Amino acid sequence: MNFIKRVLSSLVAICIAVVLFVFIGIGIALSFSKDTIKKVTENTVLEIDMSGVLNDYAPAEIDPFTEVLGLQELTYGFNNICKAIETATYDDKIKGISIKNIPYNMGWAQTTALRKMLVNFKKKDKFIYAYADVYSQKEYYLSSVADAIFVAPLGRIELKGLHSEVLFYKDFQEKYGVKMEVIRHGKYKSAVEPYIANKMSEANRKQISELIQGIWSEVDKAIVSTRNVDVEKAVLALHGRSAKTALENNLVDGVLYENEYQTKLKEKMQSDELNTFSFTNYMDQMLLKGTAKKENEIAVIYAQGNIMYGQGDINTIGQQKMIAALEKAVKRKKVKAIVLRINSPGGDALASDLIWNAIEQAKKEKPVIVSMGNVAASGGYYMACGADKIFAETTTITGSIGVFGMLPNASTLANKIGIHAEVVSTHNNGIHYSAVLPADERFKNAVKEGIESVYDTFLDRVSKGRGMTTTEVDEIAQGRVWTGLSALKVGLIDEIGSLDDAIIYAAKKVGVKEFTLKELPNYDVKLKDMLNPSSLIKQQLNWSTLAKEVGVKKVDELKNMFTSQGIQARIPFEILID
Repeated sequence: MNFIKRVLSSLVAICIAVVLFVFIGIGIALSFSKDTIKKVTENTVLEIDMSGVLNDYAPAEIDPFTEVLGLQELTYGFNNICKAIETATYDDKIKGISIKNIPYNMGWAQTTALRKMLVNFKKKDKFIYAYADVYSQKEYYLSSVADAIFVAPLGRIELKGLHSEVLFYKDFQEKYGVKMEVIRHGKYKSAVEPYIANKMSEANRKQISELIQGIWSEVDKAIVSTRNVDVEKAVLALHGRSAKTALENNLVDGVLYENEYQTKLKEKMQSDELNTFSFTNYMDQMLLKGTAKKENEIAVIYAQGNIMYGQGDINTIGQQKMIAALEKAVKRKKVKAIVLRINSPGGDALASDLIWNAIEQAKKEKPVIVSMGNVAASGGYYMACGADKIFAETTTITGSIGVFGMLPNASTLANKIGIHAEVVSTHNNGIHYSAVLPADERFKNAVKEGIESVYDTFLDRVSKGRGMTTTEVDEIAQGRVWTGLSALKVGLIDEIGSLDDAIIYAAKKVGVKEFTLKELPNYDVKLKDMLNPSSLIKQQLNWSTLAKEVGVKKVDELKNMFTSQGIQARIPFEILID
């Protein structure tokens, strides 16, 4: 007994010591950081070097606990990146930008929007240089805006065209006796196709082909506009295969090491000393200074991630958080208009409909404008369709108006390994599902009826929101995905534009010239969650980087399909464009 007491008392003492150490460390780090905040000085080059994960939205509040303790992997908010570029454009002390690295998961629409902002930056008689050891296609697409592009001697430019890979599991299911019971509506609703076939349908091949061709067309046009090269020839001949061939074919302006690149920057600045400022520090400084509060506000509500029924968090869209944010924006007198920023492949149909209804209620009080990010499809489009106006980038993925239901069934496997099930029920109506029994046809019919009902409702929502007949909507629906440019042509969006364009339009609509942004939802940071052992382990393992390296993302997507509850309005999960 004494031994146990001693052990327990020792554990308590250790815990107290750790807590004290943590808080003392926080205090020291915070006081130190305040004393060492670097200020932007004259003739500064802003250095974009961001290694980490990108979210469409990261709350503006600075969280010292996560930064000091390192309990959160480095995550950037695209909203804050855009604010920083906009500020730098009109900052007389910033003379140029050096692009060295962007978050690996930056999407095509985000890259398009950032590239446009950099074009505007150059219009203020400022310069942009870019350097990398190796350029991915997305990095080169962005960096092609630069006045000069440099690459390492043994580097390359991955300019090879776009592709999208789809995995199929039909034979796998039959081999192991676990299959997905699939019920869908929409010939293009290929989220479930990998479970019912061994090869791609012509409808799916057509939509993916048109999608990546549409995105590539925008990439090609943008590169040609600033580099004046034959992109198609460069792709077919692999002109970017080495630094030497890239230079010979005008894909880059110089082949050199990073220290030599620094010399190039000095020459551009006509100075022996290079005065650079970290882009992340510039964003932090912006957040520390804040913005002058004005009488009028435009609320920007961010909806990012898969749509799940329930509360939701910073990485998933739940109807509870979204409805609360919309209601807060409506009730807040300073808010004159609402911009809903959607970056979602869709998900739970019920949650999507509940958010749609909240938007309809909000519209009665204030204008609701939608800005689409990398993807706003299926359930993401469901939320958007009733807005007063919809903006999207040319490279946004949208549409996918269709629904499906899918349940795992292991009855064959259960039989093989000797597991048998019997069911006793008060009513023999067939509305019963078991993962280890063959699905009853009456159950399938009931689910199909529900899916058809959701699809018809989806069509009706889009029809009323877009001023089209349900027949017209059905012709462009069927689960088919579109680029933003194609969506404009078929009437699914109103205008090509960025989040800034949507905000400016919202302000003009309500006659407001000066305003600040009110960003929602708010997310509470709980210390107990940050100190949770699983959070610490995840941080140390740097899971997102690991996922990038070994392709764990596909496993996560597969898990989402197995664990999703209810009828789904979701984009084909296998679309990953590279």
